[in-house]
Amino acid sequence: MTVYEAELVVAGTEPAADGVLALTLRHPLGEPLPAWEPGAHVDLVLGPELERQYSLCGDPADRAAWRVAVLREPAGRGGSAFVHEQLGPGDKVRVRGPRNHFALRPAPRYRFIAGGIGITPILPMLAAAEAAGAEWTLLYGGRSRDSMAFTEELARYGDRVTLAPQDETGLLDLGAVLDALPEGTLVYCCGPGALLDAVEERCPSGALHVERFQPKEQQTGDDAEFEVELAQSGRTVTVAAGVSVLDAVRDAGVEVLFSCTEGTCGTCETDVLEGTPEHRDSVLTPEEREAGETMMICVSRCRGKRLVLDL
Repeated sequence: MTVYEAELVVAGTEPAADGVLALTLRHPLGEPLPAWEPGAHVDLVLGPELERQYSLCGDPADRAAWRVAVLREPAGRGGSAFVHEQLGPGDKVRVRGPRNHFALRPAPRYRFIAGGIGITPILPMLAAAEAAGAEWTLLYGGRSRDSMAFTEELARYGDRVTLAPQDETGLLDLGAVLDALPEGTLVYCCGPGALLDAVEERCPSGALHVERFQPKEQQTGDDAEFEVELAQSGRTVTVAAGVSVLDAVRDAGVEVLFSCTEGTCGTCETDVLEGTPEHRDSVLTPEEREAGETMMICVSRCRGKRLVLDL
């Protein structure tokens, strides 16, 4: 599958909240950007071994520009600091994508829950739900009101949006949103891992869709050795214990797109033609894991002795 990749220009920047910078990206020649749907993210290639994923939070109908918002994380690995300190209007940045593992599915009603910078993929979902005539509410929490991004844009939705800064209201009242969900309601949640874990405990799995910034702790088996057949070349690669499929195929000279190496971004998703994966990612839904049609080769392994992958 061909993935769009281009040098885009930072057309503008603006603070979206304390510590949050919004960037507008355009093609330098004014060419239209690929279409996307709410929940999609792009990779910003900031330098050698410095790639980060950010949710698109603008208007999907606007093919002339993409908008992302980046939270500065002092304890991060350098990506957010680079964006805040090195990127300004007129600068160019290589962008890859979009990809979407958090797509908004049709439903008569939604409950949206966002924590902190987790509002970014939710923002275009609200507009889509509104345009579809669905019934919806948003519960949005953050450390403080000043730290919560895009509150001015959210104000137009009135009382369907509940802002809950922790220093004013304490922890989010998830029970008020999730207890006794009407039939047919889908729940979309993005934010810190503790919030997602709490929502997962209270919400029926079939109704819940989440996106994680950090990998979820997985219950896994032993890292036994197995073989991977690469269907496109007919080669077979041995994946040793303690070595990822990604590293094994790259060591064999096969070029594969990847980014986070933690099972959260979805960049290395690969079709499984034969065999049963042992999923260790934080991207696929329970239904997708059960189907076993794809796997994230940066973290996931094999439940048997052999996989055949579309590589």
